[in-house]
Amino acid sequence: MSDVMYVTKETLEKMKEELQRMKTVDRPGAARAIAEAREKGDLRENAEYDAAKEAQGILEAKMALLESQIASVRVVSTDEIDTSKASILTKVTITNVATKKTVTYQLVGEKEADLKLGKISISSPIGKGLLGKVIGDIAEVHAPNGTMKFKVENISI
Repeated sequence: MSDVMYVTKETLEKMKEELQRMKTVDRPGAARAIAEAREKGDLRENAEYDAAKEAQGILEAKMALLESQIASVRVVSTDEIDTSKASILTKVTITNVATKKTVTYQLVGEKEADLKLGKISISSPIGKGLLGKVIGDIAEVHAPNGTMKFKVENISI
């Protein structure tokens, strides 16, 4: 059984739309590709048929994964967020103790993480280190390049 995935309502809608597209557009397209390849002769020596079947298998696996993710989703919204501590959907301003560089990240679920937009996953090393911290706390983050320390400067929505 998979863990709970925290997402916003918008992300859940995108996931449902993607699954619907896969079922109504991609799946029939894969079936057509198999049918076309089947018409080209001996299936034992038909690379096009093998490729179409493999593509269909990959599509079915993606659909199954997306369905299981949707089943384990918990929708969170900003109006139920406690800003007294770092939690999902909060924006946390942190200062690297060693370099004195200050950055602001929004803590989000894995599906919504996008570093370019300043959104980091709560399952990332920094995300895990920040969860539950309050303003003034020092978060020790165990990253691949060693342990880093961040001071929590501000928490907001």
